Amino acid sequence: MESFLNPDVLRRLLISAPAILVAITFHEVAHGFVANKLGDPTAKFVGRLTLNPLVHIDPFGTIILPLLMYFMTNGQFVFGYAKPVPINPMNFQNPRKGMALSAVAGPVMNIALALISAIVLKLLLVPLSTVMPAEVNETILKPLYLIATASVVINVVLASFNMIPIPPLDGGRVLTGLLPQKQAMSFSRIEPFGFIIVLVLIYTGMANLFIMPLIRFFLQLFQVY
Repeated sequence: MESFLNPDVLRRLLISAPAILVAITFHEVAHGFVANKLGDPTAKFVGRLTLNPLVHIDPFGTIILPLLMYFMTNGQFVFGYAKPVPINPMNFQNPRKGMALSAVAGPVMNIALALISAIVLKLLLVPLSTVMPAEVNETILKPLYLIATASVVINVVLASFNMIPIPPLDGGRVLTGLLPQKQAMSFSRIEPFGFIIVLVLIYTGMANLFIMPLIRFFLQLFQVY
């Protein structure tokens, strides 16, 4: 219980929460938006093309699981997910291509959010901190700086994690769309076991072989850490 009451832990959670909500909301809306543009209005019909984060929150995947992972690993690893946006590939002219484009839209959106956050950091918050009074820096600019930094990291991690080429993660759906049809059909059969496979990869550390190079690349590109 002490770790839950630790001021440093609570501060980090408060800083991360806005960035996480924005990251997962825009990620899911991007899937639905691209699917709608390609001919599948399913997400629009069920009200998922909205930036209201409450619509996309999965009580277990968005709140309970990340908190459990955070405290079980002392903040070293957080894993969670939002409610997936429903997509019906049969509404696409080319179902495999439509699914691949809809899938990649989520990670692309997260990288765009990371880039925007990095620009805000470098071109707005840092220059302002050199001319504003100390009180403004401490009470306003410093919290905004920490939230923007968290936004870069969270969006990069979310994009990198989702590009693991295992369905139902976005990378798995993209790979299914790129493979020849026969191989794609065989590969897609692992989807019911996809999350179990991903959890095993995370537990054994093998997922880091794919994720960490991507994370390092983008963080260096955006000059954060």
